[in-house]
Amino acid sequence: MYSVSDFDYNLPTELIAQRPVRPRDHSRLLLLNKKTKKIEHKHFYNLVNYLNPGDLLILNNSKVFPARLLGQKKETGGKIEIFLHHDLGHGTWECLVGGRVKEGVIIEFSKKLIAEIIKNNNDGTWQVKFNYSGLDFFSIISKIGLVPLPPYIKRDKKIASDKNNYQTVFAANNKVGSAAAPTAGLHFTNNLLKKIKAKGVIIKYVTLHVGLGTFSPIKTEKIKDHKMHSEFASIESGTIKEIIKVKKTGRRVIAVGTTSCRTLESLDLSKGSQSFWTDIFIYPGYKFKVVDALVTNFHLPKSTLLMLISALAGKSNIDKAYQEALSQKYRFFSYGDAMFIY
Repeated sequence: MYSVSDFDYNLPTELIAQRPVRPRDHSRLLLLNKKTKKIEHKHFYNLVNYLNPGDLLILNNSKVFPARLLGQKKETGGKIEIFLHHDLGHGTWECLVGGRVKEGVIIEFSKKLIAEIIKNNNDGTWQVKFNYSGLDFFSIISKIGLVPLPPYIKRDKKIASDKNNYQTVFAANNKVGSAAAPTAGLHFTNNLLKKIKAKGVIIKYVTLHVGLGTFSPIKTEKIKDHKMHSEFASIESGTIKEIIKVKKTGRRVIAVGTTSCRTLESLDLSKGSQSFWTDIFIYPGYKFKVVDALVTNFHLPKSTLLMLISALAGKSNIDKAYQEALSQKYRFFSYGDAMFIY
């Protein structure tokens, strides 16, 4: 059994992408054939050439909302940063909190929006009660909230275009809920999706609202001791029927992103439409039930995402691919380049 340290690698800081490539589909694409171990170097718009008629491409249509709120303590004026994670209902959210707080502290974000710290969950998160809920709450934070860019994007100033850059072109307005983007999907353009459809590839969607698990480091040395944060996922019955049909005919189910992959591997294929919380943790030794191939970005050292792709492609294949990507100066993480494991 592998340990967390087995998934470490040295990444030069200059290879951490700080801005996306434009156009989106002009990022680089490393192709890894998990059977032959062949590696190729292309651009993302070349992906269509590696898809086959009848393939089923699954994308995560969750929409990112401006989950970072900057406020100040009412009593002292001390600055506080709130990172919204999980809507508990009736205006109460599970949050990460930056700054010193305790239960009962009142935080002011704007003339309209205030909140009270009501509980320390003792797991790094707090329960925070806002004076608005539902659509009213989202309407307010859409104006004052900030895009929740990952901590490794260290620009002096977050640019206004991040609100569009850090959102997939297929994010659905009725699927708002992600605290971070499903970043493998950021490479797709509407034009590329049209080309993929024209080739006879079937495109379907799942929803997984990306939460704290994306940013949470593994704190245990033994992989099996790590506990994933739960994230909300849903899928329609028509998509499940398509998956079953494709699997029966021996065609490929291709997940776009680890979020889509985790959703698909959490399914009960004997049921119709499903909504559920998943904390599935995929690492080497896992046997995939649904996913045959994966479009993904380059992931952080020692991360659960790196373990997932190692389970799909084989750890030695991923080690070789990452060394190749490093030597070829690929751009890493959310705004970086992509891989296609097939």
